[in-house]
Amino acid sequence: MAAAKGKEFVTVSGMKVEVERRGRGKPLLLIHGEEALETEAAFVDDLAKRYEVIIPSPPGYGNSERPLWLTNPQDLAFVLLDLVAALKLQPAATVGFSVGGWIAAEMATIEGSFTEKLVLVDPVGIKLGGPTDRDIADVWLLNPAKVAALKWHDQAKAKRDYAAMPEDKLTEIARNSETTARFCWEPYMHNPKLKHRLHRIKAPTLLIWGEQDGIVKADSYGKGYAELIRGAKLAVVPNAGHLPHIEQPEAFMKVLNGFI
Repeated sequence: MAAAKGKEFVTVSGMKVEVERRGRGKPLLLIHGEEALETEAAFVDDLAKRYEVIIPSPPGYGNSERPLWLTNPQDLAFVLLDLVAALKLQPAATVGFSVGGWIAAEMATIEGSFTEKLVLVDPVGIKLGGPTDRDIADVWLLNPAKVAALKWHDQAKAKRDYAAMPEDKLTEIARNSETTARFCWEPYMHNPKLKHRLHRIKAPTLLIWGEQDGIVKADSYGKGYAELIRGAKLAVVPNAGHLPHIEQPEAFMKVLNGFI
């Protein structure tokens, strides 16, 4: 397969979806999280030494279009399934992060053959408790400092120098945040139907979780998520919060490489 040629736009489902390609080799689909921090992370360059890493920006994220008829992450899952078909990626290993993990899980319940192996990293998307139980920390209600404390084990890694960022990058960050709110506000960060469909996932599945994740906790939410997917395994990365691939990239890659 040809080496990556950077970013391009692919038209699927009547919209333009931004796609980035990195590396050479067997394709690997990477669905980034709501902040898209994965696109700047060193572990992706490591993956690109052995795979052609395909990184689509779901509708509304990055520079992808966001038609008004899209209303939730399940809609995004259908769009990305069309993208997988258009790029002839099927089947390829798929790795999804946080909201991207939610989208990947939705994809796998709709059309399991799209992926040969599925990796979900600290995914959201389901509700395990009752109506008054807080399964997922409310990242919009809480003070930003509190959100950072829940999300990161090492608070120093939470800092981003917004003043030094170019205008287009700041615009992208704001757009990603607004899109997440649009698609995940109500019901908050989950699809009530998804947990009843996770048994449909047929691909070998690994969930990777940061041990200190305070957004969705490994010992309750992570364990419960894994139990709903037939044969799924849960690997917990120490000294990491909601983004173990950024806080502990070596430990994360060891677990990931051992699976894919």
